[in-house]
Amino acid sequence: MKLTLKIVLSGFLGCLVLTSADNLYPIDGYELTGIRRLKRLELIMAGELKESKPISGAQKSIGAIKLNLLDAKGDSLEALPPVDAKFQKSVNALFPNLDESYSLALLDITPGKPIRYASRKEKGQYQPGSVGKIAVATGFFAELSKIYPDSFDQRRALLRDRSVRAGKWAMHDEHTVPIFNLETRKLVKRTVVETDVFSLYEWLDHMLSVSNNGAASVVWREAVLMRVFGKDYPTLTQEQADEYFSTTPKAQLSEIANSVVNDPLRELGITTDEWRLGAFFTKGAGSFIPGKGGSIGTPSGLMKYLVAMERGQVVDSASSLEIKRMLYMTDRRIRYAAAPQLTTAAGYFKSGSLYSFREEEGYQCGNYIGNVNNYMNSVAIVEHADGTTYLVVLMSNVLKKNSASDHAALASSIDRICKLR
Repeated sequence: MKLTLKIVLSGFLGCLVLTSADNLYPIDGYELTGIRRLKRLELIMAGELKESKPISGAQKSIGAIKLNLLDAKGDSLEALPPVDAKFQKSVNALFPNLDESYSLALLDITPGKPIRYASRKEKGQYQPGSVGKIAVATGFFAELSKIYPDSFDQRRALLRDRSVRAGKWAMHDEHTVPIFNLETRKLVKRTVVETDVFSLYEWLDHMLSVSNNGAASVVWREAVLMRVFGKDYPTLTQEQADEYFSTTPKAQLSEIANSVVNDPLRELGITTDEWRLGAFFTKGAGSFIPGKGGSIGTPSGLMKYLVAMERGQVVDSASSLEIKRMLYMTDRRIRYAAAPQLTTAAGYFKSGSLYSFREEEGYQCGNYIGNVNNYMNSVAIVEHADGTTYLVVLMSNVLKKNSASDHAALASSIDRICKLR
């Protein structure tokens, strides 16, 4: 039988799909950010739009979101701690009936309690899928900080006031984006087109809230332009940007793009074998800047990132907090975050999946059931009202099975373990 290999990545030809949960910014952030979708959430919460409110755990105010490790507890986490034997035993009991591909890193940082760490194959390498968009956001905020090193207010003003066009960079992606009309109060969800213009804040939000691949490519593109033009970036014209990309050798562009998203990870002590990003998320962007190497993620590398963010070390404290805010869940929670036990908890979450398949007798390709690769990954910070707080990275590659329900079941069990002392 002749075999044909197909790979599904949303935004590319063929079939490799990157997906993730709908992670939304805090619901009262419109005045600060100008993200129009957030105005709709404010109206819903005020009862002015008769639509379902977000679940209770997704109703935090923007001012209530804090970094958890700015104290001595954070200082003790320069490196991941050794496993806690009792905690590890409880975690081990979760996996006997699950696929061998599951990898985990779990860190309990509940205030007033000793830190507890447990892991399972935490050095295992996976294609991170849309989890890699966190690296794009990090590179973007790192370049932004160089333009306005002394003022986050100036950075925020640029995010709010500068708008850029999608162009071919955002083509093509099946993920829709929410577009809220402030005058008519109507919401439209559709795929991005070349002529779309959004503020930098809205492109960031589209990238993280609905995991739009086109938005990720636009955000990465703008980070490259920040690196190249520096303090001239705020006044950069479309024509100047287009000329730069058309006249600069592609190999040079690849080097710069790779540096923009990966150097900030290295500065956090995350090695190239623990987490790296190799290529843009859309075919359109790839036609301007070719990929450079593959993408890899590990539970240990992603856990190092979560710890660094909670310590305020991702670029700086203000940037760490802003990225955490943008990962806050106020909409539909799926996969790991769909566990009922997390409904009342604040969740800061990003998931990513990627599958590939080939012809096989008796097998039919479907979403998230790849027979060559079938990655499903989650990173999450969970904060309960009772103080229970933990960071978790879960990665798997279970072939021919949509593992979403298993991830949610594991989330319930992990939550239960973290509440036991």
